[in-house]
Amino acid sequence: MNAVPPSAGKQAPRRVAVLLKGYPRLSETFIAQEIEALERMGLAMTLVSLRHPTDHEVHPAHRAVAAPVLYLPEYLWREPLRVWRGWRRASGLPGYREARRKFLADLSRDITPNRVRRFGQALVLAAELPQEIGWLHAHFLHTPASVARYTAILRGLPWSCSAHARDIWITPDWEKREKLAELSWLVACTRSGFDHLRDLAPDPRRLELVYHGLDVKRFPPAPARDAQSPLIILSVGRAVEKKGYNVLLQALGKLPRDLDWRFVHIGGGALRDGLARMAKRLGLSSRIEWRGAQPQEKVIEAYRRADIFVLASRIDRDGDRDGLPNVLMEAQSQGLPCVTTTTGAIQELIDASTGVLVPPDDAPALAGAIAALALDPARRRALGAAGAARVAHDFAFARNVARIAAKFGLHDAAER
Repeated sequence: MNAVPPSAGKQAPRRVAVLLKGYPRLSETFIAQEIEALERMGLAMTLVSLRHPTDHEVHPAHRAVAAPVLYLPEYLWREPLRVWRGWRRASGLPGYREARRKFLADLSRDITPNRVRRFGQALVLAAELPQEIGWLHAHFLHTPASVARYTAILRGLPWSCSAHARDIWITPDWEKREKLAELSWLVACTRSGFDHLRDLAPDPRRLELVYHGLDVKRFPPAPARDAQSPLIILSVGRAVEKKGYNVLLQALGKLPRDLDWRFVHIGGGALRDGLARMAKRLGLSSRIEWRGAQPQEKVIEAYRRADIFVLASRIDRDGDRDGLPNVLMEAQSQGLPCVTTTTGAIQELIDASTGVLVPPDDAPALAGAIAALALDPARRRALGAAGAARVAHDFAFARNVARIAAKFGLHDAAER
């Protein structure tokens, strides 16, 4: 579908359906802040979530969003009557044959339950989508974009996408090419992701690099840090393979014995219990606090109390990797010196003047970088100040979200 993007006209679409894999999610602060800002600028939205929430708390941005949320059947077999009704209604739409043809072509190349689920969710969405919806926008190029694509064909609507990290690197090239050929526009939040997608796009002019940025109003500058003992090492991130927490634990085990330190981890994730067992085997349990997923207020408080932020990002066995983790911007906004790796798009934010970079999967190098900073408070302060200045200057949220607002036709709001 080669619809004219709303930014090409004078009017914004009547209402935008924003498709998300799950909502609300504590791990996706960057999406919540964007939705809240766009709504404040005047964009009418209905949020469509492919999964029900699993977090017990929410961020302030989630509480500020007034848009209604439509939850699709997370598993088709759990709501068979709803799926059947969706199919009955959607099968009468003019775009049904084309959507079914493309689904079957996709299924022939990816025979998985997930592929069937995406089409089933699209049938339900096409049947239940409010009539005032004039545009579909997907966050992530994999599952949400598939549901948006099928729904757009069924309902004869244009669609767009925000591509982030995992979705770029684990989606097959054939699928990315086809989606890039059909969507009206796409924004990628890292240079590395943008370059990769641009090489696959039939029309690269539909793609734009737009960093998430950081809403500094939610992250005011931290007070000056005094030297403290023990040294507090902080990491915020889901306990999944690409975050490299097993490597970080190995690095912590290699720190000098006379260094007094404590490690704080914030985040959920399937590997957390296994990491706790690994820490016990390494004899580190008494120095580590596993806090689980936390709302933004508590995360900011942790940044302000820490001395060093560490993220051991790596490429996992499936090729998944971080893009540009927002937690690094958040930590830097609080004047916190960061030790991280050269994986993904991290070097688009951090260089030798604003942090410490080490190779991924290199526990000795990571341990050496942490130990060196631990013994040099002056360098910690200098890196923290330089990182905060870089975030404020190059990753201002207001400027970047205004570019997305303009794509939705909110020219006046974006200019303000």
